Amino acid sequence: MQNLDLSRDFVIVLHETQDLVNIAGSVRAMLNMGFRRLRLVSPAEFDAYRIAGIAHGSEAMLEEIEFFDDLRSALADVRHVVGTTARGRTPAFVWQHPRPAAADLIPLATSGTKPIALVFGREDKGLTSEQLDLCDRVITVPTNPERSSLNLAQAVLIICYELWMAGPGAEQTLPTPRRHAPPATPEELQLLFDDYQRGLEAIDFFKKRDPAMIMRTVRAIMRRAGVNSREAKLVRAMWIEVRKVLERRTPRTGTGEG
Repeated sequence: MQNLDLSRDFVIVLHETQDLVNIAGSVRAMLNMGFRRLRLVSPAEFDAYRIAGIAHGSEAMLEEIEFFDDLRSALADVRHVVGTTARGRTPAFVWQHPRPAAADLIPLATSGTKPIALVFGREDKGLTSEQLDLCDRVITVPTNPERSSLNLAQAVLIICYELWMAGPGAEQTLPTPRRHAPPATPEELQLLFDDYQRGLEAIDFFKKRDPAMIMRTVRAIMRRAGVNSREAKLVRAMWIEVRKVLERRTPRTGTGEG
């Protein structure tokens, strides 16, 4: 995977798109997932300025789009062709779902110099059986059978996402807090529980409830949450402040000077 470059090793081919907005959505999806090469086969409309207004920051990519009059010409220089469809067909194509297909395509992409083509059909008809005959495999996205057809840009995003996650995306880590705190110690938790109970008493929460039972539940909640040291101190500070505010607002009684 070290030599993999999604922006070089794959080319997205949109066949006879009918709506410029779908081109824009596909461009945005490609950029999100690290793809850059786009070929358009006889699009019904194309306006780079309007597309850039929808897919912000795509100007450089739009300048590199390649245009073709027919699908066969658009696939003439690729090494492997992947078709996409939402229709259930009986012909003996090599069928796959996006995730297992991505696992196969990533190593294939790094084993040659020519790109792999991912072909998407027009919005209203998709790819015909004759057009799918040009493909080495066919990907279909599993969806609700009652609503199987995806928007073109959605289909591009799903398949590009699976390829991204099978490639460079797998190496991305989740965001981590800027400041790390260790788990709260038993002593810190006990101080938290004490201030928690005093705070509940200050607002007269218990009334006829059993304080011991309530606090047992509170302790279970906090322990399940796995609060760290900073979080324990924050919750303590909340309840301490509640008591301070109530004390300031409670009128003082006294005999006064006579």
